[in-house]
Amino acid sequence: MKQVQKGFTLIELMIVVAIIGILAAVAIPAYSNYTKKAKLSEIVQATQAIKAGVEVCHGDNGDITVCDGGTAGVPADIGSSGAAAATVGFGKYVHDVATVDGVITATAVGAAGTPVAGVDGQVYKLTPTITAAGITWTASGTCVDQGLCKQ
Repeated sequence: MKQVQKGFTLIELMIVVAIIGILAAVAIPAYSNYTKKAKLSEIVQATQAIKAGVEVCHGDNGDITVCDGGTAGVPADIGSSGAAAATVGFGKYVHDVATVDGVITATAVGAAGTPVAGVDGQVYKLTPTITAAGITWTASGTCVDQGLCKQ
């Protein structure tokens, strides 16, 4: 009587391990980039209320250069006194948001001031341009350059 072979050969197991290794080599960097984008979306969101304040300030005053944080209807700067924004309840990854002459600059930091690789120190900057139709915003900064923040 013939004996039926059971199990996998060594070559089959090595092929499976190689396939898993290739998939991991592709998936891990993509997942890392995804988590950075998710964390940095918080600094983009932090600029939205200030952006609306700058637009109202410009409409009321007709001059964008008077639109600084805490003046002319623009929300006050966050974290500008050296305290992390997380301590004032403004998110986990927002260190500070400042507005000067209508230009909004937000800086990211790790949770509770703890550095996070790829997030700490990233800058998101919104620059207003006055047009006949109103204000158009141009996004720049390190996180935009790296494709981690929306433009």
